[in-house]
Amino acid sequence: MSDVTVLLRNLAADDPAAIGQLFELLYSDLHRMARARLAHNRSITLLDTTGLAHEAFLRLREAGRIDLDSRGQFMAYVSKVLRSVIVDFARKRNAERRGGDQVHVTLNTEVAEAISSPIDDIERINDALIELEKSDPRLEQVVEMRFFGGLTEKEIAEVLGLSDRTVRSDWERARLLLSVALKR
Repeated sequence: MSDVTVLLRNLAADDPAAIGQLFELLYSDLHRMARARLAHNRSITLLDTTGLAHEAFLRLREAGRIDLDSRGQFMAYVSKVLRSVIVDFARKRNAERRGGDQVHVTLNTEVAEAISSPIDDIERINDALIELEKSDPRLEQVVEMRFFGGLTEKEIAEVLGLSDRTVRSDWERARLLLSVALKR
């Protein structure tokens, strides 16, 4: 039995020290996932790679009991947490950019509204993923692990118990469906 499996079992048994030990053991993987997520979209969040990895850890710790059986399942769960961190941050930035609690004054802003930002895109992608999950949960998982978690097709295949080819096919199908959804 691997160290990760032992720590996951301890975590499921409400061992408070297990999450810290798991974080230490898998920190390089968590950091890699955060770096992959921020590589193309640094403007989405003010967090750097380390900040995103630590924010994900804090959310994992706050979640308390996590009942997972394998390293792969844990990494899939981390992808979900990274998605949550990034989407929450994007929503907060959008609220601040739109004035937050300030009084809004209507102006003719057709040009400004036509320009989308990466933060807007993250929210739209998240909304499209919520819709995709309703029709095909596996496609949503593939996108979440690939887009938000930065996992490879091979890693996703291991987590979901699928072949690399099936994951590749799911990824292409999901990209097509999301592309259509995002054009609306």
